[in-house]
Order: sequence, then C-alpha cells, then structure tokens
Amino acid sequence: MWFDPICPWAWLTSRWLLEVERVRPVEIRFHVMSLSVLNEGRDLPEPYRELMVTGWAPVRICIAAEQQYGPRVLRDLYTALGTRIHPGGEQRGPELYAAALTDAGLDPELAKAAVSTDYDEALRASHNAGMKPVGTDVGTPVIHAPGPNGEPVAFFGPVVTPAPKGEAAGRLWDGVLLVSGTPGFYELKRSREQEPIFD
Repeated sequence: MWFDPICPWAWLTSRWLLEVERVRPVEIRFHVMSLSVLNEGRDLPEPYRELMVTGWAPVRICIAAEQQYGPRVLRDLYTALGTRIHPGGEQRGPELYAAALTDAGLDPELAKAAVSTDYDEALRASHNAGMKPVGTDVGTPVIHAPGPNGEPVAFFGPVVTPAPKGEAAGRLWDGVLLVSGTPGFYELKRSREQEPIFD
C-alpha cells in the first residue's frame, strides 16, 4: 500500500488491510506516496494548496525513518502518525511528529526531517514506484495486488468507510483479488456520500 499520512481515506484503507492480515494469508507492506508531489504545478483551490504545502512534512519524516531503520518501520510509524492525525484529530506540526516518532519507538529527532529537502529525491522515487503503474489521475490510497500470472496490478482504493473488520475485511480483499485477476479490469466507482468514519 502507498499512503500519504494526511489522507483520511488512505488511513481507513490501511486499517482495513491490517484487518485483512488477520483473516487472510497476506502480508501488507507500506510505502510512501505524496499528495504534495502528485499535485505539484496543478491549479488548486487555496485551502487545498495550503494543505499541499504542509503535506511535505510527514512524508519526509516517513522517508527519513525508512532510510534510518528500514522499510518495515513504516507500518508502526504510519499507525502512530495516523492515529494522532485522524481519529485523534491532533494538529499536525513538530510536536505531533516528535510524539508519533516516540510512539513508534523511533528517534524523535527525525521530526527535523519535516523541513529538509534532503529526503525529497527518495520521496519522489517511492511516490513514482507506487503511482506509475496506476497513473497520475488518482490520489491515495493506492494498492498493488496480485494480478494475472502473479504480476502486480495497481489500483486506486478501495475507498471505504468505516474500515471493514474481521471476515468482512477478508471478503473485500477477496473481491480485490477477483478484479485484479481479471485482465482489462479498470474501475468501479460511485459518489461518496459519507465523511470518513474512524471507529
């Protein structure tokens, strides 16, 4: 799964995928994408433009942590960040970032990466690895699922609220595998009528 910590829909998808691990023989690997990178150069409404400016901080921190500790650290760091940002409703900023790093058992000094461009090349590489197979007209969440002949197939979504639990999570995963195994399958979509539900 490719995530941006600021996206509530990616957060819900990640919580669903962690449930899938409990009921299906699946291991979820987390990777960083960036809505700020995705939206560079686009004409955006002012509030969203401001969000994209502040969106660089958490993804840079994630990349810095991945470089220092390895990719497996992203699971716990994303959980720590997302828990504070989404159900916790905490204001993003240096205090939240240091606290989330501490929650994940990582060096809180990595919060300084938020304002450093030193991690942007690696951030863009991670972003591109996730987004290139699915295209740039979508955002996050992005998942890569097993497709025909075991080749990965990339999708935007699933976008779901609240995150399914238990066997309901497994059944949704079964559906993802069904469509990812169908050559030429591209899209299922309907208008969202609910805001994210964090339970």
